[in-house]
Amino acid sequence: MKYVDEFRDAHLARGLAARIAATVQPGRSYGFMEFCGGHTHAISRYGIADLLPDAVRLIHGPGCPVCVLPIGRIDQAISLALSQGAMVCTYGDTLRVPASNKLSLMKAKACGGDIRMVYSAADAVTLARDHPGRQVVFFAIGFETTTPPTALAVQQAAREGLHNFSVLCCHVLTPSAMAHIMDSAGQGEGSSAPIDGFIGPAHVSIVIGSQPYEACARDYRKPVVIAGFEPLDVLQSILMLVQQVNAGRAEVENQFARAVTRDGNLVAQRAVADVFELRERFEWRGLGEVPFSALTLRSGYADFDAERRFGLRYQGVPDHPQCACGDILRGVRRPTDCKLFGTVCTPESPMGSCMVSSEGACAAHHAYGRFRDPREAA
Repeated sequence: MKYVDEFRDAHLARGLAARIAATVQPGRSYGFMEFCGGHTHAISRYGIADLLPDAVRLIHGPGCPVCVLPIGRIDQAISLALSQGAMVCTYGDTLRVPASNKLSLMKAKACGGDIRMVYSAADAVTLARDHPGRQVVFFAIGFETTTPPTALAVQQAAREGLHNFSVLCCHVLTPSAMAHIMDSAGQGEGSSAPIDGFIGPAHVSIVIGSQPYEACARDYRKPVVIAGFEPLDVLQSILMLVQQVNAGRAEVENQFARAVTRDGNLVAQRAVADVFELRERFEWRGLGEVPFSALTLRSGYADFDAERRFGLRYQGVPDHPQCACGDILRGVRRPTDCKLFGTVCTPESPMGSCMVSSEGACAAHHAYGRFRDPREAA
C-alpha cells in the first residue's frame, strides 16, 4: 500500500461490484453479517450496499462496542459517580449512551458527578496519580481492540501501588458473540438473523489474529473473511464470501493480510491473559446473557476491580420499549425499521445506543443519508 486512495478507487469498486454480480448464482440469496462497527460505518459512508446485486444482503451485527453495552452497566458507572463520589473516567461516546431514569453519564455529570472523558486508560492512571485522595474508576468498554491498553493500565497501577485506581470492566469478546449469533439464529423471539457468512472485524483481528474464528467456521459451517475498512477491502471480502458459499466451503480467509496474521499480537495477548480471566456470563444489549463472552480481573489484581472494591451488584434494565437497538444488533431489523429513527431519535438526541457512536448502525445510516429516498438524494 502506498496511498489510502488506492483502496477508494471508484473504477475498481465498480469492477468488483460487477464481479460479485457475475458470481452470484441465479435464484440464490446471500446474507453476510459485518461484525465490526468500522465496517458498518464504511458500508454506509461509501454506499457499498447500493453497489451490490439484490441477491446479496448485508446484515448489521453487534460489532459496535458502545452499542452492545447494556443499560445496567452504565447505571453502575453513574452510581459510582453520584453515590460513591468516585471520579469516573471513560471514552467519549460512552458518556452519551442513555441509561435509567432519563440519565446518561453526561447528564450525571451535569448533576454533579465527577465524570471525565479520557482518550486512553493511561489517562485514568494519570488522574489517579495526580489525585491520591480520590477514588478514580476507569469505565473500561470495548472488544479485544481496547482490552490490552486496559491491561497495561492495571499493571502500571499495580507497579506504582496506586490503590485509588480501579477498573469497572466491561470488555467483551468477539468469537463468543459470533457463536451466540449462530446458536440463536432463527430460534424465535429474541433470535438473531440467519446468515451465510461473516465479514470479520479488522482491528480486533490485529490483536487476536485469525485463528480464533476457525472454530466458528468449522462448527457452524459458515465462512469468515477478515476485511479491511476501505471500500475495496469490503467489496473484495464480499466477493470472497460469495465464492466460498458457491463452492460449499466454510473457511477463515484473511483479506486484510497487510495488517492481520493468524496468531495476532502475542505481546498484547500476554498482557490481557495476565490481568483478565473469563466471566461465566455477561449481558449484551440485544443478545441477552452470553456465556464466557466477557472479561473480569483475575484474583491477583482484585484490588483494582471496581465491582469488588465498591460491592457492585449487576441489575439488568430493559431498553426503551420503542427502541429497536436490540433487534438491529441481532440483525433482524434495519435502522429504518425503527419508528424512532431520524425523528425522536437522532445523533443529537439519541434514544438508544445505536444512534450514539459513529460506529453504530443507526448513527451511520443517519450520517450518510441511507434513510432517504435515492431519488431525493440525487
